[in-house]
Parts: sequence; structure tokens; C-alpha cells
Amino acid sequence: MMKFSLFMVTALMAFSAYAEEITKEEGVLVLTEKNFETATTENEYVLVEFYAPWCGHCKSLAPEYAKAAGILAEKDSPIKLGKVDATQEGPLAEKFEVRGYPTLKFFRNGKPQEYNGGRTAETIVSWVEKKTGPAAVTLADVEAAAKFVEDNPIAVVGFFAEAEGEAAKAFLEVAGGMDDIKFAVGTADIAAEHKVEGDAIVLFKKFDEGRNDLTEGLTDVEAVTKFVASSSLPLIVDFNQETAQKIFSGEIKSHLLMFLSKSADVYAEQHAIASKIAKDFKGQLLFVSIDTDEEDHKRILEFFGMKEEELPGMRIIKLAEDMAKFKPVDGTISEENIRAFVGDYVDGKLKQHLLSEDVPEDWDTNAVKTLVGKNFEEVALDAGKHVLVEFYAPWCGHCKQLVPIWDSLGEKFADREDIVIAKMDSTANELEDIKIQGFPTIKLFMKGDNKVVDYNGERTLEGFSKFLESDGMDGAAFEEAEDEDDEEDGGHDEL
Repeated sequence: MMKFSLFMVTALMAFSAYAEEITKEEGVLVLTEKNFETATTENEYVLVEFYAPWCGHCKSLAPEYAKAAGILAEKDSPIKLGKVDATQEGPLAEKFEVRGYPTLKFFRNGKPQEYNGGRTAETIVSWVEKKTGPAAVTLADVEAAAKFVEDNPIAVVGFFAEAEGEAAKAFLEVAGGMDDIKFAVGTADIAAEHKVEGDAIVLFKKFDEGRNDLTEGLTDVEAVTKFVASSSLPLIVDFNQETAQKIFSGEIKSHLLMFLSKSADVYAEQHAIASKIAKDFKGQLLFVSIDTDEEDHKRILEFFGMKEEELPGMRIIKLAEDMAKFKPVDGTISEENIRAFVGDYVDGKLKQHLLSEDVPEDWDTNAVKTLVGKNFEEVALDAGKHVLVEFYAPWCGHCKQLVPIWDSLGEKFADREDIVIAKMDSTANELEDIKIQGFPTIKLFMKGDNKVVDYNGERTLEGFSKFLESDGMDGAAFEEAEDEDDEEDGGHDEL
């Protein structure tokens, strides 16, 4: 009995040592199912990247991630960076609901929360330090303030006569909710150095005016948040992978998008005109410049239905539950046109712009009917028919795989008077009440009351047929299918 117990103790110790072994690659912890719990519980703070070796975005992030780990190590920070190859560690990816790559999660004492910071070393470090430190640091003197401003691309300093007053409390509340910006509280000496009188919030930045001051509405959390959000971005934000998150997750939900060629001779002039107008609408609209020379931006043009002959051009979007788009009468980039377009939007005079192709002459010729914005209501909402519609994108790999199955489905039900199989290119056609977030999306519009039922079953001829032939066609018995061929997005290509 003693020998058996000794054997068990030895075995458990060996297993424990094996489970806790953690190697590093460029300063980043290499995490597996066997050592993950050890890493995230024995270290108070761990930022973990779930990646796939073939993922392009993961490859772009890798050097910045390693650099961030090095910066934290140099500071002797308790914050660790780790990574998990989700293609090899499936149970971990499933446990933490990884749906795409890269996915980053921040663990505090083993408990995860979503990471919503940037993708550069500096923004990663700034985010994790903000999460682990006070909402706002206290600056001891003028020298400390100078270093704080120098070390951070955006530095927000609050000056308050009463440390426990309402303005100070509002400032700290805002600071606690903005993870990617550093906040501090300054002393009277620092205020005098920067010519600040009375209570104020000063945002220092390394672009545009270099500094913005807020002296009114300091007790209003919403007003302070709006001030920091609008002042911390350039008057004209260049759209790229790094700024995309700040643009779309920011406090300002109305954006003027300008599609410009950076290589054009008139670019500097167009940028200057837009900057001048952006000052007048600061806090109301975010002005965004999208470089049409970039190949990666072609899908954005497609999404907005922008044609070559419309470039340079502009659109306004409003981010809410759904993205509303607005199109100018004249998209020419001139001061008069921009002011009129933005002014009409702010005054509520613009109607939402919905894309639609012209109805093809042969839309009804094939077994699968072709829908566009202009004929959708007439066909899909025909009260005498069940209409099953695939909303697709021409570039979507999953949609291309579905084509032969969808065509066969159309042929199978071609003789049914009460069933229509249809498709619509959602990159070129939009509907006011139906917003498509991923491709392919399949919806059934039922005859009679036009009830809309989402199809989440198997994408096979048998699966679709069973769905259409089920009693009541309510899809209640159909669960979302796992797509084994695509671990990144579960069988959908996102917009």
C-alpha cells in the first residue's frame, strides 16, 4: 500500500511538472491545453492570442506582439503575453469561444475578458497597462508631466481644485472606460506651466493642433467622453487596419467617408479642404479618408457601390444597430459639395441610400431566380409563395461552393407553383429592413404573412429539401451546422 501511494505521489508530481512547463518564443509564452491553466492562474495578468499559422492577420500581428512582450519585460512588468495555436489546441479555442483569427483575450487571475485594443506594440502595451493600473495616474511635478506627455501619443491631463469634486469623479469615470488612452491628474504647478486656469481637461497629442482644452461641462461624463473621443483622432483619419477599430468602435457614430487617391496631384488640396470643414463639425462627424490606390480597399468600394467613374467620391454612414448609408447628389470633393452634404445630413434632410442593380432581363429564366433591390419585394414577398433566398457575395468562397447545390435545389422545385428558389448579390443590392452580416445568409419568406425564417441547417441538397418539405416550414428542428472545412468563421464570410 505504501509503495502504491509513493508511486501515485511521484506520478502526480511528474504530471504537475509536465503540465506547468511553459516555453517562450520571442518573449511570448507558448500555451497549450496542458499548461494554459497554470499560466493564467499563476500570473495575475496574461494577454492571450488565439491564432492560426495560415492566418494573414496573425502573421502581421506576430512581430508587434513579440515587440510588446519585450517592452513589458524591459519594464519588469507582471503582465505576460501568451499565444495559443488554435488549430492545434481545439478544446481551448472552443472553451473560450474563438470564432476568428486572431482573437485576443485578457486574463486577470484566470478570468477572461475581451481585448479591444490596437494591433501595434505600443497600443497593446498601453491597453494592458491601463487595464492593470489606476484609471488615471497622479503626476508629481512638471518633469513628470513632461515625460507623460512625451511618452504617450495622446495624453489627457485633468486639473481640478477639488480632488473629490464632481468634475474629478466624472474625469475618472471616463478614464476608466477608455482603455487605449492614458489619463493623468495634474497639480497646480503643472497647470501654471501649461497656462491652465481653473478646472480643465487638456488633451495633448502629436498631430493637428497639438492640444485641445475643455473647460465647460466637466461634470458631464458624456460630454467629457465625446471631447476625448473626438480630439484624440486626427481631423481626417486615414483608414487602415490599425485605425479601423478606433473608427468603428468610437463614440462618434456618424462618419463622412472620402474615397481619395493618395497618389493623385489633387490629394493634398482635397485633404486640406476636408480638414477645414472637419473643424466645424468636430464631435458631430468623423471625417475618414480611404485610399483608393490600396488593393485591400477594393471591397470597401464594392460594399458602398462606388464605381470607378464616381472616384474621387464620398458617402456618409451612421453606425447604429444597422449601418445606414447616405449618398450625395454630387460627390465631387469640393468645399461647397462637402459642406452641403454634411450640412443636410446634420439637419436630417437626407434619405438612406440603398444599393440596387437593374433587374436583369433573364432574372426569371433559370430555375434559381435572380433578385435585386428593385424586384425583391415583388418576388420574395409574394403572399402566394414560399421564397427561399440565398444572400451572397461574388467573392465569398462558401457561396461559390454552394452554387451547384443551390442550382440543383432550384431544378428540384422548379415545378412547384408555391416554392421559389432565389439568390441576391448583397454586395450590389440592399434592403431597408433586412441587413446581411455574413455570407451566405439564407432566409425563407413564407407565403401568407411573409414571416421570415433563418435557415441554419446543413448546406446540402438533402438538408434544404427536408427544410422546404417540413410541416409548416418553420425550421424549428434545424440546428446550426458545424462547417468542418472552416474553423475560422464557421462557414460564413463576414462583411
